[in-house]
Amino acid sequence: MTGIHIPVLAGELIELLDPQPGQIAVDCTLGGGGHARLVADRIGPSGTLIGIDRDPIAEQRFAELADDVPCATRFIRADFAQGLQQLADEDAQADLVYMDLGMSSMQVDTWERGFSYAYDAPLDMRMDPEQELSAHDVVNSWDERQLARLLKEYGEERYAGKIAHVIVRTRADHPIETTQALVDVIKSAIPIPAQFGGGHPAKRTFQAIRIAVNAELEQIDEGLPRAWKVLKTGGRLAAISFHSLEDRRVKRFLADRAKGCICPPDLPVCACGRTPEGELLTRRAIAPTPGEVAQNPRAKSAHLRGARKLKEIS
Repeated sequence: MTGIHIPVLAGELIELLDPQPGQIAVDCTLGGGGHARLVADRIGPSGTLIGIDRDPIAEQRFAELADDVPCATRFIRADFAQGLQQLADEDAQADLVYMDLGMSSMQVDTWERGFSYAYDAPLDMRMDPEQELSAHDVVNSWDERQLARLLKEYGEERYAGKIAHVIVRTRADHPIETTQALVDVIKSAIPIPAQFGGGHPAKRTFQAIRIAVNAELEQIDEGLPRAWKVLKTGGRLAAISFHSLEDRRVKRFLADRAKGCICPPDLPVCACGRTPEGELLTRRAIAPTPGEVAQNPRAKSAHLRGARKLKEIS
């Protein structure tokens, strides 16, 4: 594994969460542990940090972190939707819950995991190496219509149909085994003028396949309500997203929690009785500064949103 883990929007996240001594914090997507370390230092010896991640490397990182931080620690090896459900089943209550969505830097930097189009590796992309579905399965077994829909919906890829067609045509002669082989297929399907500008031509396809392999959007849809349930009244929830499919889900969920009366505007008196169960901490998403992007290009597309829980809903 290469590279140094740099947590994205670290200062902004800490300011938004405002960790205090003695609090209970849940890091839903531990990754390299950069955010967790900052939170742990602030909640101190009387606080508790709970880390959740499905990646065994994250579990190793957490064990190392637990030896260094002053607070009590606990690790749950699971995807964050399952981990939060486990905490909810235990009637656990947290002051802070936060998540850094998408893949982590350590996954990108572990070349043999096959997450990146920047180097050649076996097609894999599994955040949990023990799960069955891999990028190899998606690329070599899904039919052309499934692939085209996947690339269009999860990658917002303009040439989804052409790429899917060339993938199916290519694998008819031999399986597509590596990231570089997939990149070559993608490039052959996209008109040459379109390959310049807008980033690497394989970026959107790789994103779409990774999301499908790891059920990332389903994780968000299931995980956000569970995170809110685990949160104490007065607690804070924050999420960092890296593309519009993630950010739209976070934005909509938090906005719904902060929504009050839903009666028609011409009704003179509220009949629904609905009051907000949450308060937005970010009216607009917080983006990284130019300085952070220069230091850590991965931060470029990051958006941070958060809310405070005002009351329990039965």
